[in-house]
Amino acid sequence: MSGVQTIRVGADEGEQRIDRWLKKRFPQLTQGAVEKWCRTGQLRVDGGRVKANTRIEAGQEVRMPPLPEGAPPPAQPKASVKQSDAEMIQSCVLWRDEHIIALNKPPGLPSQGGSGQGDRHVDGLTAALMFGYKDRPKLVHRLDKDTSGVLLLARTDRIARALSEAFRHRLTRKIYWAAVAGVPHPRMGSIKYGLVKAPGRGRGGEGEKMMAVHPSAVATTEGAKRAHTDYAVLDALGGRVSWVAMVPVTGRTHQLRAHMAEIGHPIVGDGKYGGSGQENLGDGWGAQLGGEISRKLHLHARMIRFEHPITKKLITVTAPLPDHMSRTWKTLGWSENDVPEDPFAETA
Repeated sequence: MSGVQTIRVGADEGEQRIDRWLKKRFPQLTQGAVEKWCRTGQLRVDGGRVKANTRIEAGQEVRMPPLPEGAPPPAQPKASVKQSDAEMIQSCVLWRDEHIIALNKPPGLPSQGGSGQGDRHVDGLTAALMFGYKDRPKLVHRLDKDTSGVLLLARTDRIARALSEAFRHRLTRKIYWAAVAGVPHPRMGSIKYGLVKAPGRGRGGEGEKMMAVHPSAVATTEGAKRAHTDYAVLDALGGRVSWVAMVPVTGRTHQLRAHMAEIGHPIVGDGKYGGSGQENLGDGWGAQLGGEISRKLHLHARMIRFEHPITKKLITVTAPLPDHMSRTWKTLGWSENDVPEDPFAETA
């Protein structure tokens, strides 16, 4: 790692500041060193100069100079994982072979570490997922802390690059399930509001919130990015709550949550976008349903389909609902087996 490096931004590493991205990859880097690289033009993104707060995009190439002489070595991963955590993360494995591992990430467990996240996250537990191989598997994409469901890890850099490219070029199929307030109309449609980060942020970006921008205003709104979500209503309980499947055609921060809230049907349990104190009494809005329904976020990465980089076979991985969503489904009389695996198949 001593010479000039050119690193491609991973499929799910975009939309973050370059200084934070660098320090996640190279914990020995100081903020001062990053800012000096920017001032002197030694740090480049796709050949252009950047500032420390420049936001990077998936697929961009970052050229960085040699690491400073005398810099402390990168932080080494902890040699062991607590037995209870090892058993927990191993129990999350849905499918694996010698190249890829698919997990059912539980809600509340971050994909990666960061300010305020502590050291208990999927990336920090990968030593328990080596299963006899010499290297720890690597995250290929991420899910929000409170979102559950299918998460892919690659056993080698080669497979990680191949899967990252597939995500970047939208060659994978991801379907999410959610319970949302009210019943969207029409019952199948597309949401194409752009998204822009709201002013202010919390520690490590956890406080960030995205604001919707009308498609016609995206080009003239600084920092706004186009976003596209397809949705389909699978079932409903009167006009109060519905079971919705969603496909994120683009992969913006909080895209599904912000898009559903923008059309007046926030995801149940989403205090950030649906108002934590608003009880939904029907016809949309209000992130809480009251009664026996959990206040946890009801958003789940249900299915992922991808072409295996080595075998070229089409792999489909499906994740069962987490406990709080399973209880909600039972309360509302919904069954996982009563809906098609891909409700968009005929229109895809």
